Amino acid sequence: MPTFTDRRVRHTVYALSAIDHNGRLADQAVVRAMSWAPGTRYTIQEHRGLLIVDADRQGVFAVTRQGHLYTPAVVRRRCAVATGDRLLIAAEPAEGRLVIHPPAAIDAMIAEYHACVLGGDPA
Repeated sequence: MPTFTDRRVRHTVYALSAIDHNGRLADQAVVRAMSWAPGTRYTIQEHRGLLIVDADRQGVFAVTRQGHLYTPAVVRRRCAVATGDRLLIAAEPAEGRLVIHPPAAIDAMIAEYHACVLGGDPA
């Protein structure tokens, strides 16, 4: 497990955004960090509990005129994401990718890190 340093070594942009009943994420900071304009097409897929979003000219989805991202219902169900849940979005401009962390993934990461730092069982 990495230790904290005095300065950041990554250029990840983070946001904590609630998902609405239509599956939209309204935080525009991460979209701007990726330099994705309205109409930018993307793919979204679940991978081991995370949602991976990549710009893709052939993508089914597109950034809305308001700069929102849409997550399809099938993906939300697969990750047990409900309306109003807050999702941690990590924009990785150098990799050209957004990684969306649903609540269960955040819980697992925090539990593991707390167990490592504070001792005890991560469960």
